[in-house]
Amino acid sequence: MLEQGTISIHTENIFPIIKKSLYSDHQIFLRELVSNAVDAIQKLKMVSRAGDYAGDIGEPEIEIAIDKNNKTLSISDNGIGMTADEVKKYINQVAFSSAEEFIHKYEDKSDQPIIGHFGLGFYSSFMVAQKVEIDTLSYQEEAQAVHWTCDGSPAFTLEDSPRTTRGTTITLSLQGEEEEFLEIARIKNLVKTYCDFLPVPIKLDGEVLNKQKAPWRESPSNLSQEDYLEFYRYLYPFQEEPLLWVHLNTDYPFIINGILYFPKMRPDVDVTKGQIKLFCNQVFVSDNCEEIIPQFLTPMRGVIDSSDIPLNVSRSALQGDRTVKRIGDYIAKKVGDRLKELFRDNREQYISAWKDLGTFVKFGVLNDEKFKKQIEDIIVFRTTAKLTEKPAAETPAVEVQSSEGDAWQDVTPASTSPDFSAPSAPYTTLKEYLERNKEHHENRVFYSTDEATQATYIELHKNQGLEVLFMDSFIDTHFINFLEREYQDVKFTRVDSELDNTLLEQDKATEIIDPNTNKTRSETIKELFQKSLNKPKLNIRTEALKSDDPQGTPPAIVLLPEILRRLREMNAMMQQQTTEFPEDHILVVNTAHPLIQNLANLNQSSIIQGEGESPTNQLVNLICQHVYDLALMSQKGFDAEGMKSFVERSNEVLTKLTEQASK
Repeated sequence: MLEQGTISIHTENIFPIIKKSLYSDHQIFLRELVSNAVDAIQKLKMVSRAGDYAGDIGEPEIEIAIDKNNKTLSISDNGIGMTADEVKKYINQVAFSSAEEFIHKYEDKSDQPIIGHFGLGFYSSFMVAQKVEIDTLSYQEEAQAVHWTCDGSPAFTLEDSPRTTRGTTITLSLQGEEEEFLEIARIKNLVKTYCDFLPVPIKLDGEVLNKQKAPWRESPSNLSQEDYLEFYRYLYPFQEEPLLWVHLNTDYPFIINGILYFPKMRPDVDVTKGQIKLFCNQVFVSDNCEEIIPQFLTPMRGVIDSSDIPLNVSRSALQGDRTVKRIGDYIAKKVGDRLKELFRDNREQYISAWKDLGTFVKFGVLNDEKFKKQIEDIIVFRTTAKLTEKPAAETPAVEVQSSEGDAWQDVTPASTSPDFSAPSAPYTTLKEYLERNKEHHENRVFYSTDEATQATYIELHKNQGLEVLFMDSFIDTHFINFLEREYQDVKFTRVDSELDNTLLEQDKATEIIDPNTNKTRSETIKELFQKSLNKPKLNIRTEALKSDDPQGTPPAIVLLPEILRRLREMNAMMQQQTTEFPEDHILVVNTAHPLIQNLANLNQSSIIQGEGESPTNQLVNLICQHVYDLALMSQKGFDAEGMKSFVERSNEVLTKLTEQASK
């Protein structure tokens, strides 16, 4: 026996803490031991390249073996190995400073992870093993193989070993409650989860378990479009093809590699939960990248691999610091660059992608000043204008940044690539909109927040050649305020807030005055509606809506003044209440509509018939109420009582009309 002694940790309290607190998941031990085995193989390659080892390094491999009878699990490598002195240095002396301070810090926090910064990865094996053995032979000439044993107490033994092959084997005698790690399927799953992209074959019963190739480590020039899509399918099976992707590759001012995808949005996708996989030197660390990825890019998927991201001691969560913030800024910039390139070269694909990612891009603009400046000119909106989109480019581009600077690499199109050639609704930027409408309404933007309920107003604008933008996502209420701050000389008007003069017949001077009442037709109609509706807070206006087909225009519309509506919406939001429909709104009665003209004539005949509530007079009042109800329906839905009243009035109107028709 070469030596017998105790591990230098200054306290016997360390092992209970190690066993309970190294990681939140015991299964991490396999990742740590396999990672160490890969490191040993890589170190051997380094000393060989440096000329310090002249022997044959052979084919690197890691072998996992399961012995159910003896309840052992072993991990073997043909790497650099260790001498007795190296075992003493790297294994016996648990390498961390201020050991007593460390123990005091964690003795009452056994549920807190403490591995990572302290180089204790090997000791994660004691979470699952009652005894750990190391059998190792160094690459050095004349080296003696050694065997190290520890039963989870500070006591260890170190003795000569008959081993004749270079490398290291770590054997774990598993605790009774950890025998799940003797199942082949369990080990295969752990290797796939944590070690799939490590560059060394990992074998179990002669079967290679890992893919080994990490696409994000490849040069983009070596990857085709199909390679990117195939990698996405592997990471996220049974999902629709991604909208676009960005290849990250830089080693200054930090090291980061990765491939990020924007997925096709689906109703069942939780956009608040990130699905980016974090790796460190090709070893899987976590599915949680919330501290790295800017919040507006949370829906992105893919892989980030960086040795510069500071991890907590469990290597499973991130600590916020300056490097993390700079990496987040870098990712946002690369996404912005990718969007700009796509907008310039393949606008049809850009618009197709925008339908899914536009909301998140707007959120980024609202919260990230650098990102806003980068992409503010390529924010697009659906429009009523009939536009011809730019033809699609022949091939999409993938972005990569190297130490030499940014470069764009074309990728070869594949037959399975997403189809972006289908026609789409017209989209336009705000600057394009303003330039296109300079002569019609300079520095004026008409917009709609709900195409269905505001269809009448949209049609009015379209019929008079006024272009309307659709700002109908949930974020657009805030985004409109942002646009108004950015474009302070531009007036933004919702289509149902007021009527532009272009929509109205302006010549009221020729309107006929009734000699009996000395009132114009418009004044008479206004009084008729005021009397029939009897709503003191309702502002009734009479206007002739311009149209080549008056029957195609609405008989009346309800307007909500822009400022008043926004104040109510803001107040409701601050009080966390539903926005109530204001009583003091505007009813515009369209005097050019045949229904309103017939109604005025019908009212005139009821006056001629004399005083009292005649059947004709009753019908006039009901029709006025019905016209108002129809106008109101485009602005708000009725509650149960309102709908009941509307149906009853509608039935009554139809009844009286049929009575008159049958006379």
